[in-house]
This record gives sequence, structure tokens and C-alpha cells, in this order.
Amino acid sequence: MIVVEASAPNTPEATRLLDASQALMRRLYNPEENHFLSHDALLADDIRFFIARIGDEVLGCAALQIKTGYGEVKSFYTDEAARGRGIGAALLRQIEDQARAEGLPLLRLETGDALAAACRLYERHGYTRCGVFGDYPDNGVSVFMQKPLTSAQG
Repeated sequence: MIVVEASAPNTPEATRLLDASQALMRRLYNPEENHFLSHDALLADDIRFFIARIGDEVLGCAALQIKTGYGEVKSFYTDEAARGRGIGAALLRQIEDQARAEGLPLLRLETGDALAAACRLYERHGYTRCGVFGDYPDNGVSVFMQKPLTSAQG
């Protein structure tokens, strides 16, 4: 059974996943094309950080950043060995539930064009491509997506 729970991003398990995620982003993209939050930035008051585990094995993480009028999905990562096991879907449900609890009407995210599996996951869960938002540049490699939220599960 997959358990998703609030956590601190500076636990050893979360740090391992965040390090792996950031290493992947650095391999795929130039520095100016990377928009991940630092480990320290994930400790901010406007961040809700979650881990997903099966038993004691932590297999994924994700964060919700509270913005004015919307929430942003950040630091979304599933351990390579655990992909295809429902970890990403469970994390997305938790982020969406938390965003609803925070009264947010919309979720947005920025991902990369080289992350086709991530784009498919988001699309399967109702996210649609949209234009640039926030402070992101239109760099040609970022993919922007959003999903309106309702009070009921969607």
C-alpha cells in the first residue's frame, strides 16, 4: 500500500530523492533552464512537502507551493526503480487534496519537454498545457500545465 504523508524536505530519505531529481534536471537541461527549488527553499512557510512510501521505503516526493490565486506543483519526483507503481498518481492526489484544503482554485506546474513520462502522468490526471505563468521565462524547453480544482474530488 502506498502511503503519502507530510514530511520535511531535509530528512535523509527526502534529501536522497531531491538530490536524484536535481541531478537528473542538471543532466537534461542547461542551468538557466532549471527551475527547481533548493532544499532550503523547500523549508519555507509557503511550501507543503510530501513523501510517498511503501512500507519503510520512501519512493517519491512532491511539494505544493502556495501562490496568490493558485498552487504550484514543485519538486515532483519518483525513484526510477519505483516508476509505474502508482507513486506519482498518489502524490498528485495528495497535492490536489492539500490545495483544495488550502482553498486554492487552480494548480499549475512547470516541467520539461524531455520528461515525456511526467507530461503523460499530468495529462492523465487532468492537467492541460497552458502558457507561461509566474516568473518563468519562455525558454523553449519548459512545458507549462494547469488544472482547475473543485471542492469535490476531480
